[in-house]
Order: sequence, then structure tokens, then C-alpha cells
Amino acid sequence: MKALIFINLLGYAFIAGQAFFYLLAMGNAQKNLKAPAYIELRNLLDKNLGARFKIVYYTVLVSSPLLCVLTARKTASLLFMTFAIACIALWIDVFVMMKGNIPLNRLIQSWTPDNHPDNWQEYRAEWLRYYQLRQVAAIAGFLSLLIGVVFG
Repeated sequence: MKALIFINLLGYAFIAGQAFFYLLAMGNAQKNLKAPAYIELRNLLDKNLGARFKIVYYTVLVSSPLLCVLTARKTASLLFMTFAIACIALWIDVFVMMKGNIPLNRLIQSWTPDNHPDNWQEYRAEWLRYYQLRQVAAIAGFLSLLIGVVFG
């Protein structure tokens, strides 16, 4: 059980870490980029994070429900409740990513610094709106998980 909690907490830390990074700097930095730099950054991030982050997400997507099942004997316990909240928050993050960010990523990947739509800023703003929803879910889920681990 402790090893599973550790794996889940470590994976969730990577997910929430990205959300904190965007909250502290990356979100505002992207808003100030011109089209060529934004397109290049977005495509490089997708290329470099895609495969690595899949492993992290799959690990947490498996370990989170498993922790809920293992602690479900005491559904009134703080541990179960915080693990359940973290699991739900993770699934919200993944849902928004699949329905919002990933389709926009695919669209942006078809652009080049020299060939992009005139309204590219609208796509960037939409991508950031979806990501802000994901930030809320990821940070709330991670904090819930931490509360459960520390106080449960």
C-alpha cells in the first residue's frame, strides 16, 4: 500500500508540477510570444513531453482508482475521501485534455512559423483556457492527495 501511495504521489507531483509551472511563469510567457515563437515552443513541448507524460498519466490513472478500491472499506475515512477527490480531479484533467488541449495541439502542429492563421491568438487563448481548467483540477487533486497522505 505504501509503495502504491508513493508511486501515485510521485506521478501526481509531475502532473501538478506542470500546472504550478504554468501558473507561475509559463502561462504568462506564452501570452507574450509572437506567432513564430509560440508555434515553435508549442510544437517542441508537445514533441518532448508527449511520450514521457503518457507514462506518468497512465501510472496515475491506474494507481488512483486502485488506491480508492484499497481504502474503500472505510468510506468515511479521510484517506478514502481525499484519494477519491484526487482520482476524480485527475479524470477531469484527462477529460479536458482529451476534449480541449489535444485537438488544439494537433491543429497547432499543422502550422509553421511562416504559415498560420491570422487569428492564431484566439487558438492560443482557447488552449490556455482549457489548460487553466486542468490546472485547477491537477492542483486540487494533488493537494487532496497530500492531505490524505499527511493527515489520513
